[in-house]
Amino acid sequence: MRINTIILTICLLMAAAVSFAQEIDNSLLQGYDTALVIYNRSTGEIVNIDPARSSRSLAPCSTFKIYNTLIALELGLIKGADEPWYQWDGVKRDIEGWNHDLTLREAFRVSAVPAYQVLARQIGDARMKEYIEKIGYGSEDISAGIDIFWLPFPETTSIKISVDEQAALLNKLLDGKLPFSEKNISILRDIMQVEKTGKGTLYGKTGSDMGPDGKWNLGWFVGFLEHGDTTYVFACNITGGGNPSGKTARTIMENIFKSQNLL
Repeated sequence: MRINTIILTICLLMAAAVSFAQEIDNSLLQGYDTALVIYNRSTGEIVNIDPARSSRSLAPCSTFKIYNTLIALELGLIKGADEPWYQWDGVKRDIEGWNHDLTLREAFRVSAVPAYQVLARQIGDARMKEYIEKIGYGSEDISAGIDIFWLPFPETTSIKISVDEQAALLNKLLDGKLPFSEKNISILRDIMQVEKTGKGTLYGKTGSDMGPDGKWNLGWFVGFLEHGDTTYVFACNITGGGNPSGKTARTIMENIFKSQNLL
């Protein structure tokens, strides 16, 4: 499956001219080392502002919650977006939004790592590995541990995925070419919606990594934008700079789409 994903990625990157990219104001990138792919599903046009960076594989961090969610829904471990699901274990954590019982929608919105670790353990190694291989997710390596493999912990090897692969996989998801039902994809779309304006609707998931010094060192934002009859799939990660977090990556993408009058 990984070979199929790579082939699709190559096809996407060869699809069309990148006139959109030439219009992106570099100041919108805020000085970060940015890997960014935007794919117009109507025209096949590709934006890839730095092909070398977009092909580099990194830990997905919390962007993996997209597929953790879908797998759990498919297995019936979660029934819907707003039904009671995660029971807080009583351990106080730094992020206050994690210290409560949570529905799927709430856990996804606050990116609750403990909730999704419970979910991954419920899925289990065998079923998780089966789905990872079916969809061709990045390096397909979950050997670090069932409840941490998407996180870049010291002295472990996380699963890794590139911006190119993230965009290609989301495109396959929207095409209905991944092993998930329309019902469960619809639930995911619902909880992924992060902004809606008169011009467009933005769906996405952030991901961040913090180094041992307590500073952010990697930020992700991946998803898609609906503008009229056109859908744009995108994936972005940022490193370097002053605060490369998922929140910052989201801001960069929002500003790019707004500068193009799409959001």
